[in-house]
Amino acid sequence: MKLIELVERSSARLAEAGVSFGHGTTNAFDEAAWLVLWRLGLPLDALDDEAGRTLSVDETARVEALVDERIRSRRPAAYLTGEAWLQGVPFTVDERVIVPRSLIAEVLADGTLDAWLSDRTHAVLDLCTGNGSLAVLAALAWPEVQVDAADLSADALAVARLNIERHGLAARIAVYQGDGLAAVAGRRYDLILCNPPYVNSGSMATLPAEYRAEPALALAGGTDGMDFVRSLLREAPAAMTDEAVLVLEIGHERGHFEAAFPQLQPVWLPTSAGDDQVLLLTRAALAAPNP
Repeated sequence: MKLIELVERSSARLAEAGVSFGHGTTNAFDEAAWLVLWRLGLPLDALDDEAGRTLSVDETARVEALVDERIRSRRPAAYLTGEAWLQGVPFTVDERVIVPRSLIAEVLADGTLDAWLSDRTHAVLDLCTGNGSLAVLAALAWPEVQVDAADLSADALAVARLNIERHGLAARIAVYQGDGLAAVAGRRYDLILCNPPYVNSGSMATLPAEYRAEPALALAGGTDGMDFVRSLLREAPAAMTDEAVLVLEIGHERGHFEAAFPQLQPVWLPTSAGDDQVLLLTRAALAAPNP
């Protein structure tokens, strides 16, 4: 069997089984290609080069066993491979963290945030860091800054440390454990990045199995998804320098955000998922008295 034939067969099996995507791929073919190439120890961008490769019976069997596990367990492919990619950068992942997919990574990579920063931007916080991916991407994007990575979960921070070491950034990224901004009490930042738990309770109840395999602590945001966000926005000004900005991801919760914070007028940042999932707030906007 040719490699491309196995990818196509695996894609059909994934589609027929009704697995859910969104943890690094968006469709059955891309997920099948990922699983096939990974199991065979080939680069994930090598599909075109390797498509005509003839596979042995053993190679085919090993791939099919992995696809079987993906279908049976409904675990995200990244948990099976132990790795995920964000903006082309590889990260170690396992069940202690959600699979990295934050849209904030896009605005870090495409320069959207640069207009809001200056040569006085030295201290960056990645709050709810999970596996540390945004902290790593921030450190890579701005070699002159120091980054703090904070999370409530000690398990998540153990994975974050693996990724910080993996990318040789231990000298520039410090890790703190605690509940929200209490983890970094007394410190002030020029930029805060936060991809918090924001999924509302109704949506949590209907998540596909792949998402339920992830730590609920990193997803569930209460009845309207805004439980963590309320405390964050209340406490953030004290943790921000005068010209600082907060970049916050809220996914599909814009309606709930606007209902909870009608006095705020955030800047909505464009992403591949639309212009209403990542927002920016200045310290001045957050500290202004409510009308």
